Amino acid sequence: FPVTIASTAATGTINFDVSTQSILYFTSNASANWTLNIRGSSSVTLNSIMSTGQSVTITHIVTQGATAYYNAAVTVDETSVTPKWLGGAAPSSGDANSINVYSYTLVKTGSGSFTVFASKSLFS
Repeated sequence: FPVTIASTAATGTINFDVSTQSILYFTSNASANWTLNIRGSSSVTLNSIMSTGQSVTITHIVTQGATAYYNAAVTVDETSVTPKWLGGAAPSSGDANSINVYSYTLVKTGSGSFTVFASKSLFS
């Protein structure tokens, strides 16, 4: 699947279009905490392209500078979800002067209903 390499900074609401990419890599330093909105595309919901019992795994790679930021919220089709984080706790910070790799596995459990398993890794 394609990798999208963005020479911009992670900030605000970031739309992750599952139908066109499996990895989204921001190469400029993050400039604020962000919300990741996972969707099918700008015109198609993830809910409409997945059936109950299907899953998808995506990766969001974020470059960090001296001041690090983190993924503060996750939405699917603009609806808030609370991921189940590896280790039991959501991140509360990024890792300065490094690269953070976020992995999300979404399992569709019903119409408009997703369980999201997430993790954050440090690469330096």
